Amino acid sequence: MAGDSRTTLINRRWLPLNALRAFDAVGQHLSFTAGAQALHVSQSALSRHVISLEDLLGQQLLERKPYRLALTEAGAALLPVVRKSFDRLEQALNAVQAGDTRGRTLRVHMPPSLLQQMGLPMLRDFRREFPDVLLDVSSSSVTGLPEQDLDVAIVYDRPSVDDRVTDLLWMVRVTPVCAPELATLAEGKTLAEFLSEQDLLHVKLESEPRSLLWSLFATQLGLNANTEKGLAFDTAISAVQYAISGGGLALADVDMFANELADGRLVQPFPTVMEDGYGYYLKFHAEDLGDPVISHFRTWVLGRFATTTGTAVA
Repeated sequence: MAGDSRTTLINRRWLPLNALRAFDAVGQHLSFTAGAQALHVSQSALSRHVISLEDLLGQQLLERKPYRLALTEAGAALLPVVRKSFDRLEQALNAVQAGDTRGRTLRVHMPPSLLQQMGLPMLRDFRREFPDVLLDVSSSSVTGLPEQDLDVAIVYDRPSVDDRVTDLLWMVRVTPVCAPELATLAEGKTLAEFLSEQDLLHVKLESEPRSLLWSLFATQLGLNANTEKGLAFDTAISAVQYAISGGGLALADVDMFANELADGRLVQPFPTVMEDGYGYYLKFHAEDLGDPVISHFRTWVLGRFATTTGTAVA
């Protein structure tokens, strides 16, 4: 009976797979009609399966509102776990069917500038060390977690707390940088004077003003400067490449662009370096702590970034 099931732990021998599949389809589309079409079953059958799962758990998973559905807190917690479990089953079954049982695919996300500057050589080295792990790498210019379902994600964000395991890789430290020929114009001038004369190169952050990072920089240093002017780019690497071409002054992460600073393609006209409150974090679902593939990737990445940035990793 439903009343008994609420006080009894669910055993894998009695996992309600059809009900879970029904909930996955409905939760993904937030529609019984669309979910039924996706599974090629009747809407009434799908509804019965979801209700049976709710009865088993003693929790409402979907809130039935007029003209739409919404996930409850319990439903929002369960859906990504169900989706990921079915994804992994699908991958494993397809691998066995194809005669390829070497390993499964690990879905990894990195911001574009990090991927280009540090991620690609790191992923190459990871593949050499763990050749049986297949990597599916995505990249998008978002602050925080992207919308797609992933196994692990390195994100650019301010410190925050959520339900994922979060490891700090490093806090961003920025400094004004430009091409060597432009830096010569800074001689004998204050930082505020130099900023007022140059195009400022901005990196756009999602839902933030285009000048946010330069404004934070000027505010923390007490500089009276017009931080609205100049050009805006979607990625830090684009802004820095434009600066290297002699086109203006960018705020660069001294760790991410250490090579460009070391070989002289970029120059610091002033020695000022400051933390802007943003950092890079490795994130994954707490339920994946026991996953050996994710555990290997986490350990490897933490060790690699500790070496690359020369900073302690939390």
